[in-house]
Amino acid sequence: MTNLVEYKKHGAVGLIALNNPPVNALARPVRQAILSSLQRAIDDTNIKVIVLIGRGRCFSGGADIREFSEPAKHTEHMLPHVIERIENSPKPVVAALHSTAFGGGMELALGCHYRIGTRSTRLAQPEVKLGIIPGAGGTQRLPRLIGVEPALEIILSGEPVTAEQALSLGLLDAVIDGELEVAAIAFAEKLLAEQRPLRRARDMDEKLRAAGDVTALLAKIRKGIERRARGLLAPFLCIDSVANAVKLPFDEALRLERELFVRCRDSEQSKAQRYAFFAERQAGKIPDVPADTPVPPVQKAAVIGAGTMGGGIAMNFANAGIPVHVLEVSQAALDKGLAVVRKNYSASVAKGRLAPAGMDARMALISGTLDYADIADADVVIEAVFEDMDLKKEVFQKLGRVCKVQAMLATNTS
Repeated sequence: MTNLVEYKKHGAVGLIALNNPPVNALARPVRQAILSSLQRAIDDTNIKVIVLIGRGRCFSGGADIREFSEPAKHTEHMLPHVIERIENSPKPVVAALHSTAFGGGMELALGCHYRIGTRSTRLAQPEVKLGIIPGAGGTQRLPRLIGVEPALEIILSGEPVTAEQALSLGLLDAVIDGELEVAAIAFAEKLLAEQRPLRRARDMDEKLRAAGDVTALLAKIRKGIERRARGLLAPFLCIDSVANAVKLPFDEALRLERELFVRCRDSEQSKAQRYAFFAERQAGKIPDVPADTPVPPVQKAAVIGAGTMGGGIAMNFANAGIPVHVLEVSQAALDKGLAVVRKNYSASVAKGRLAPAGMDARMALISGTLDYADIADADVVIEAVFEDMDLKKEVFQKLGRVCKVQAMLATNTS
């Protein structure tokens, strides 16, 4: 346990460092060690301010999802209780964030009194993608810090916000350059010198009051997700829980948040989404290919066929910033396929999902050809022709003659 969380002193600053690689998942032993270190800092009369930081590649990727399938044990060590203890600390606690602070990691930071981050910091509440709602105060503290509408945008999308966005929203108090631990200790010492007060998110209701009656706003948001969230439980319960933040006292709304979280967690939807989450990651682990196997760079790609599948594959390469040749047997088929690609990007622009400049940049990466010689230097070639085995064999015979030895040749089927 002591290795999972480090504790050390820098003058009047107590430093609690998460050290549970690879993503500082907030498993039960980590939570226990956080509580133990927090109590050490509180009991030490020489410590006046506390910094919570993450070692390794990020602050924290969030909860250990595998625990969701286990029976609840030791409620005093559950994440909501850990966050409550931090928030109720008589000494200021500063969260120092780098890289990712996702899910429970973001909720842990929300329970601290101040938050700073590096320019690489990304914050997100991706729980909805696993069929659950934030269950450790995310639907309660976030709207108090940044307002109801932006909080729901973050919670319902599950997508991260950048450090600059977090600063403008009021999620971060400062974005720093340089070494994070040094900057965090300096920030903590400045708080101490200025005698800054404890600032608990649970007590901040200015933005909730400013929102007034949010009935119409919540109805609009609910209607806005009806199509993409049709049949899903978690997105609509996220809205309900944020509504409780506005309508109810903090403790009651927090209790209801946990009930909604458990309802989602135990649903067949969430179980299926969590299964898919782990299955996708397991699929990437090939038994006879070590993790340190060098990965060849992909700088140029080619797709054989400009139909629905071929055009979509080409768009994926362009979205990743990789130039791609699309090969067809006739100019008419090629023109038709590229026109569909442009139409698809135009639809994204019309819906506000892509800027016009982004569309132009992607289209510039996609080029057409009728000649196999033009794809000879491609690093990866994906065949996407009709479902005819003889035709596919013919394509691969041609690819075998023109492509470089190092090229990856792949086939696609609908």
